[in-house]
Amino acid sequence: MVTKRKSGLYERFIKRPMDIMLSLIGLIVLSPLLIVLVILVKTKLGAPIIFKQNRIGRNEKVFKLYKFRSMTNQKDQNGELLPDNLRLTKFGKFLRSTSLDELPELFNIFIGNMSIVGPRPLVLQYLQYFNETERERHQVRPGLTGNAQVNGRNAIKWEERFLLDVKYVQNLSFINDLKILIKTIKTVVNRENIGERNKNVAIDFDKYRIEQRRNQNESKG
Repeated sequence: MVTKRKSGLYERFIKRPMDIMLSLIGLIVLSPLLIVLVILVKTKLGAPIIFKQNRIGRNEKVFKLYKFRSMTNQKDQNGELLPDNLRLTKFGKFLRSTSLDELPELFNIFIGNMSIVGPRPLVLQYLQYFNETERERHQVRPGLTGNAQVNGRNAIKWEERFLLDVKYVQNLSFINDLKILIKTIKTVVNRENIGERNKNVAIDFDKYRIEQRRNQNESKG
């Protein structure tokens, strides 16, 4: 059973107002860069410029995540989309490695779907595979950056990532958020632990958990 987390004064009266203020400042200050990226994405990758996807939000409510698209719509002879690694262009890799593709998430933060700091929002197909402890990560708004992102990002195993997320939720504070933000800046500047899809990253969580359960059942049998 998921442990109920006490809602603190920080989360309600400081964290959310700061998210609104910082995301609004970010959208205003970065507007010239956002305009340039819109033009480049449109020119190099085509439309739609913004990639939208349903993600798991606070209390497991679904919301639309916004990102700049980083792949083309190239298809094979049968009209099926080519594998991700073939549709991911040099420009798309640049967007991901610099995290510029995630700038539209500032709008998600401003409207309240996300926070600056929190567990990264994951795709819906993962939801049924979390155990009760792992689901505690959904008790707060998902973040643009988080504890797992500054401690290994895609390079660590799923269990380690979720353990870091749950630890963040259980120790939510301004100091911890500040530490994560500082580490995030260092990580982005140094371009550390940046993974591409299908390359140097963990297997999709749903596939991982299915395989894990299958191995457990085989060992019991």
